[in-house]
Amino acid sequence: MIELGVCYYPEQWPRELWERDARHMRELGLRVVRIGEFAWSRIEPRSGELCWDWLDQALDTLHRHELRVVLGTPTATPPKWLVDAHPDILALDEHGHARGFGSRRHYCFSSPQYRAQAARIVTLMAERYGSHEAVCAWQTDNEYGCHSTVLSYSAAARERFRAWLQQRYGTIEALNQAWGTVFWSQEYTDFAQVDPPAGTVTEANPSHRLDWRRFASDEVAEFNRMQVDILRRHSPGRDVLHNFMGFFTEFDHHRLARDLDVAAWDSYPLGATQNFFLDAHEKQRHAFTGHPDIPAFHHDLYRGMCQGRWWVMEQQPGPVNWAQWNPAPHPGMVRLWSWQALAHGAEVISYFRWRQAPYAQEQMHAGLQRPDGSDDLGALEVAQVARELDALREPLRAARQRRQAPVALVFDYASLWMADIQPQGRDYLALEACFRAYAALRQWGLDVDLLPPGAELQGYALVLLPAQLRGEAALAEALRRSGAQVLLGPRAGSKTEELHIPAGLAPGAFAELAGVQVQRVSSLPPGVELPLRLGDDGPTLRASRWCEQLALRGAQAQARFADGSAALTRKDDCWYLAAWLDQAGWLALIEHLAPAAGLGLQRLPEGLRISRVGELALALNFSDSPVRWEPPQGEATRLLGALELPPRGLSVWKLLPAASAH
Repeated sequence: MIELGVCYYPEQWPRELWERDARHMRELGLRVVRIGEFAWSRIEPRSGELCWDWLDQALDTLHRHELRVVLGTPTATPPKWLVDAHPDILALDEHGHARGFGSRRHYCFSSPQYRAQAARIVTLMAERYGSHEAVCAWQTDNEYGCHSTVLSYSAAARERFRAWLQQRYGTIEALNQAWGTVFWSQEYTDFAQVDPPAGTVTEANPSHRLDWRRFASDEVAEFNRMQVDILRRHSPGRDVLHNFMGFFTEFDHHRLARDLDVAAWDSYPLGATQNFFLDAHEKQRHAFTGHPDIPAFHHDLYRGMCQGRWWVMEQQPGPVNWAQWNPAPHPGMVRLWSWQALAHGAEVISYFRWRQAPYAQEQMHAGLQRPDGSDDLGALEVAQVARELDALREPLRAARQRRQAPVALVFDYASLWMADIQPQGRDYLALEACFRAYAALRQWGLDVDLLPPGAELQGYALVLLPAQLRGEAALAEALRRSGAQVLLGPRAGSKTEELHIPAGLAPGAFAELAGVQVQRVSSLPPGVELPLRLGDDGPTLRASRWCEQLALRGAQAQARFADGSAALTRKDDCWYLAAWLDQAGWLALIEHLAPAAGLGLQRLPEGLRISRVGELALALNFSDSPVRWEPPQGEATRLLGALELPPRGLSVWKLLPAASAH
């Protein structure tokens, strides 16, 4: 499947509009429609009173127009009657206050009552629609954890946490050892004494906090697995997916995705640009286009799950309502974002939403149509993408067996949690470190695979671990066997599985591979920078936020700080970086590593990005100026676009075998 889709809410619109809406969806070139994920109160307005007629009609209407339906389970929004009957289903914040009714995601993953109610409504939906001809896939819930709802401090969560700890450690003595509870007289004599880490005078035990995060992540995965099992039982042969979010790391997406057929995510490039860690200049420069590497980073992250099968479940079609500022995208951006997703291998790109709602919390969130039913700019661009896709669907389908990228970036959720719990410096952001390294690779024209620590690493020319705090012997061995040039970022291997400093000091499990020992670390306040020289006659880079003092244990210095101490080392194929680098620093570092990895680099003009999928290469211009690009040595045939890409323009090329193997 390579199709365009849309998110639709028939329950929010008069029935007399449904036929017209379905017809116009087809006219625009849409073929997939997601419905139902927020409809519990319409399906079951009162306990046990089931109203299926409207959903029957909606499905039949969409099917009549040959639209395939992704049916969402409505568990993200338990209705008011359920909350009133069972107030214990509500999540509690760390102060013990209930996450009240009136918006969404107000349930506790650990509540046995809510699990039972969720299983009941999912079963009823699956029994009724599991064999419906219109239903091609199911979406479980919606955006697990959105609005900081992974953690709940309820009584049910406390009891399940205690059981989880007992299963993990077996004895309370083992827990005390793992957590180092002898410190500050925190020792326990029974698992029943352990509470969630909240309300402490100063910071709670970091190992306690890490296990609380692990437990909460497992609760999300278990809740999702319950739904998946029901759907597979009653609706065999249909894909099951979930829509993850961007820059969201509160649970382990790799673990949850093991139970899915498709990893989907919700792409809002402008909102993400405004809300996350970019600096003020970057936010200003990319205000109307979004940072070009934010969507690509997540495309490649979710492509690394579910054997490479992934969708965009919600694509931004215009201004959103939830960011700090909400500019409207430049004309052409909806088309460009769509082709960017196709370039990274998306099976479906679904736009959020069909029609802008004139009421409630998201009334300022644009859709493909305005509230009056007229087509907004996004709809016109979607129609253009549909026409282009019709002409290129077969080449895209033939290219779907995506080749392995030359570079892998290891992305570990547990390491991100460790950095969140013990950042040591207020602005040390492990997620940003991963993104900066990725963006530098993309600016050098390289394709990247984002992989979990347990993935196979052989066949890559370069493997980057920008924020692998958790040291694992198995990962160290996989890196050694890979045959790749390996770059370990600062803090690599600095924590054990229990969030302790390793016995032999950092980089712990990676020490033999790297040939260094970290003897002291320093987090640098804003405005404090340390120059470092890359090579004997290379550029001078700037270290900020974090630096380390290394003792060399077989490695040789490749870059030095001004005092002569090592800032970058190399032992055989393993490099160790002892400092936080800005974007310019990462660009220079990739250039320095490329010869050893045998990588040919092509520094791309500002705003230009190149992606290769199979025998296709796609060039996308995110800048405000025309850019000229063609594959090196003319080893390609142009299928779409011109040599000179206009602002927000693109071109698609079919590579000859020699070029596609490059």
